[in-house]
Amino acid sequence: MANTVSAKKMTRKIVKRTAINRSRRSRVRTFIRKVEEAIASGNQNDAVAALRAAEPELMRAAQKGIVHKNTASRKVSRLSARIKTLSA
Repeated sequence: MANTVSAKKMTRKIVKRTAINRSRRSRVRTFIRKVEEAIASGNQNDAVAALRAAEPELMRAAQKGIVHKNTASRKVSRLSARIKTLSA
């Protein structure tokens, strides 16, 4: 258990930050799931719209340190590649 005043404050800050990070991570996963569902349905227009909504969320998460920048870019790239195959 934290003894000093500064250690107690740090635990309060960590609890707040953890809640914020969990919320952001959940939000990103929700957007990715919407894209996945649109791809599975086979509707390219819906998939493109879902990806356009998900991309800024992923990049924002990368900026905030929730996911690595390269991870976010890789996810967007792979999702867009899968959407391209729907038209073929």
